[in-house]
Amino acid sequence: MPEQGNEVPLVKMEHITMKFGRVVALEDVDFEVKPCEIMALMGDNGAGKSTLIKILTGVHIPTSGRIFFEGKPVDIRNPADARALGVETAYQDLALVNLMSIGRNFFLGREPVRMEGPLPWLDTKQMEAKTRGALTDIGINVRSADEKVAKLSGGERQSVAIGRAVYFGAKLLILDEPTSALSVGEVRKVLGYMLNAKERGLSVIFITHNVHHVVEVADRYTVIRHGKNVGTYPHDELTPDDISDLITGAREV
Repeated sequence: MPEQGNEVPLVKMEHITMKFGRVVALEDVDFEVKPCEIMALMGDNGAGKSTLIKILTGVHIPTSGRIFFEGKPVDIRNPADARALGVETAYQDLALVNLMSIGRNFFLGREPVRMEGPLPWLDTKQMEAKTRGALTDIGINVRSADEKVAKLSGGERQSVAIGRAVYFGAKLLILDEPTSALSVGEVRKVLGYMLNAKERGLSVIFITHNVHHVVEVADRYTVIRHGKNVGTYPHDELTPDDISDLITGAREV
């Protein structure tokens, strides 16, 4: 499908192939995300969605292919490279530490410190205050930033991950199955958080196989099947049944 307009994609992945020994996980896949866009990355279990995202986030190095960020070629060798570009990921397990507070999880890996004599100490009061302020600023209310993450619902955990990405100036937010195992009310909230992130200038990759959730928020859909790119389609071109057929192979390109 030809590109619409001349806008430079935020992310462009070209001819990505990933082999694990004799197993070809991805074969010549193209994928792009435009600025301020919610792009749904869809496919059945084992289709290659997670492998593609792990390449973008530096977990895997592709066998072949190129990645461009804001029009410039980049070499993403590890997760730190991806984060330095402004890529934040909330995986399905969210990578949150249950026994730590919301504030500690919010600043995980970026903890502010205060000096008492020659020794640095974690500045927990600063973390809690900034966490509460940052989440409130994007419409997310938490009871206390000192509360343990273990006490949060699935939707509340997603809100912490999304708020963290917005606060730290991410350009691209990757959400891996963020609505799985959530109640209807929590799904509504998480979808709203995605739209809020888009309004604040972030691009979002929404990884899921739930067609009814993506049609509510996604600007475009990319479907992967058996490690190959089936196609990329604008929001108004496909019905939920069309998307399901592309995922399962009931409909061919």
